[in-house]
Amino acid sequence: MREFSHTLTVEGSDIDSQGHVNNVTYLRWVQDVAIAHWLEVASGEIREKYSWVVTRHEIDYKRQAFEGDEITVHTWVGDRTRIMWDRHTEIRRGGDVLAESRTVWCLFDKVNMRPTRISEEIEGLLSDKDLREI
Repeated sequence: MREFSHTLTVEGSDIDSQGHVNNVTYLRWVQDVAIAHWLEVASGEIREKYSWVVTRHEIDYKRQAFEGDEITVHTWVGDRTRIMWDRHTEIRRGGDVLAESRTVWCLFDKVNMRPTRISEEIEGLLSDKDLREI
């Protein structure tokens, strides 16, 4: 598993009328860390050819976060099919898990504007899995 992490500080604009981080903000963090991970590992040439689109989000909210909290968002890939890949995300404040998510992403060919097969090259960027197992 090749994990990627991003740390941020909760801003006032992340807070809802109940005084804690809004659920939509957690979703944004899940998406932002996935995109940052892709930008970190994929070359400009690969990013010109492919992008990812979300087909499903699942989020379990565990604890509240508040303005000024330092948050670490961890992400890694899980199971995949020919064109779709599960991505897991854990949002933490210190040792406390605030939220956990599973999103399903589809690899998208920007040239023909269609979903496309996840190649060994793409697999190698995001996973330590032995390609012979697939």
